[in-house]
Amino acid sequence: MQIALPLGWPPDPRADAFLLSPSNAAAAQLLSQWQTWPVMTAVLTGPRKSGRSLLARIFAARSGGRILDDAETLPEAALFHAWNRAQAERQPLVIVADALPPAWKIALPDLRSRIAASAHAAIEAPDDELVRALLAHVFERRHLDVRPDLLDWLAARIERSHVAIERAVDVLDQQAMERHRRLSIPLARTTLSAAGLIAPANMSEDR
Repeated sequence: MQIALPLGWPPDPRADAFLLSPSNAAAAQLLSQWQTWPVMTAVLTGPRKSGRSLLARIFAARSGGRILDDAETLPEAALFHAWNRAQAERQPLVIVADALPPAWKIALPDLRSRIAASAHAAIEAPDDELVRALLAHVFERRHLDVRPDLLDWLAARIERSHVAIERAVDVLDQQAMERHRRLSIPLARTTLSAAGLIAPANMSEDR
């Protein structure tokens, strides 16, 4: 079962909830236990659209800490000084990135060593349970009425990635508006196959 992360964030009811599953629970737990980190900095990695920035904001609201998002795009000197400042001020810092080095190419040796010394929280690709829950959540957020059988059909066929989930809902939302039709398995099959979002082997399967 998916549950909202119980960290008292976000207070705005219009904001998204963070949905827990085995693919992200370890990352959520590590950030909630920042007092136990070996240093006052952790690196949070995960795929785009995975909720990593939301999880970092939950951490910051709960801990009073700071966030550096999209760290690969920031000057290395700024990251280096932020890491040092977090230790000196004893204020926890989460650095959000796509991946750890060596996938994240860091030229500054002192920054590489500090990143290596930091705790690491990783959000993995969504598991089957989370794929379905995220689909339901995104459809509900867009006020689209989707039957359980369509959710099951989609969850069994689309790529297991956060980006693919968003793309699938985008194209289905657009198609439903253009055709003024309720979402259904036949409409989803035609639309997603044309967009290249489901495998050809699945295109003729209805449930």
